[in-house]
Amino acid sequence: MTDAPVVDELTPPVRTLMGPGPSDVHPRVLRAMGTPLVGHLDPVFLDVMNEVQELLRYTFRTDNQWTLPISGTGSAAMEAAFGNLVEPGDTVLVPSNGYFGHRMASMANRAGGEVVSVDAPWGEPLDPNDVRDAFETHQPEVFGFVHAETSTGVRQPAVSELTEIAHAHDAFVIADTVTSLGGVELRVDAWDIDIAYSSAQKCLSCPPGASPITLSDRAIDRILTRETPVRSWYLDLSLLEGYWGEDRSYHHTAPITNVYALREALRLVAEEGIERRWERHRRVARTLVSGMEDLGLDRYAAEEYWLPSLNTVRIPDEVDETALIDHLLSKYGIEIAAGLGDLAGEVLRIGCMGHSARPANVQYLLSALEESLNRS
Repeated sequence: MTDAPVVDELTPPVRTLMGPGPSDVHPRVLRAMGTPLVGHLDPVFLDVMNEVQELLRYTFRTDNQWTLPISGTGSAAMEAAFGNLVEPGDTVLVPSNGYFGHRMASMANRAGGEVVSVDAPWGEPLDPNDVRDAFETHQPEVFGFVHAETSTGVRQPAVSELTEIAHAHDAFVIADTVTSLGGVELRVDAWDIDIAYSSAQKCLSCPPGASPITLSDRAIDRILTRETPVRSWYLDLSLLEGYWGEDRSYHHTAPITNVYALREALRLVAEEGIERRWERHRRVARTLVSGMEDLGLDRYAAEEYWLPSLNTVRIPDEVDETALIDHLLSKYGIEIAAGLGDLAGEVLRIGCMGHSARPANVQYLLSALEESLNRS
């Protein structure tokens, strides 16, 4: 029998997280994670669950009763959205203009949907006219779009126009708000979105593990009257609502510490005020973009659909992106990221999210970028 291995104490370095996520976690959120553990059906924890749901409604700008965190990362929330709403044989319309539109297609396909796409170039939003044409051609039951595309730094404008087109065809709308919730203007009820899902580790500045989702009554009615069972037992929202709804019946053991963290992160959102928080992200990101332009780095996304929480900048021909990213991490402890999918090798992705969206972080990054570019 072998001896037990000797494992050193885990001491990760302190980083400044300015990539596409995770973002810096607020000290209050870290402290909340040290809160004593209780059972997932303990009366105290049930009160915490109620608070989390109310705070999520505030942050999503919705009155939806079915608003809760999925136990898992943002991709689990995405899979819950498509896996519950899409039945085998449904036609599902998804975008082709970013990495996460393609992930939508994969999940819809696994749920048994017949996937069709509405096309736009990477780096541009969907054109409502193209969406309207796609509806006329394909008559989909479900339409998914990405509100804030992390791979391109593009924010989808005119959301209400897209949802109006979909609902005119009696279709359901799923919105990916992973990189917008808590950082970019998002109004689920006013924009008439049926399902919006997100993550904790981006603009909410919370460790990943409990991912928000909200569903309209119309979407819930469809889910509760499905002809076939949801293929995932773990992500079946009709079962999860038994735990997060009024009954509080056992479904699975919730990630209690992650829910503590999410509660504190959402308290910070409410204390700041959601509209002031949106404005802070825009103001700080504007300083970042201006500083990068002074360094000769051109923004990739156009102003009219610029995404403040995730900024893409073109890589100059003379710059080795891998060396630049590695130098920032090794010398300055700053994390940024390379391009993804069709934009690999073309852009850098720089986050300005949640607790990371602070002037001090931006100035530190700009100074480090200036030195790093000069040595290229």
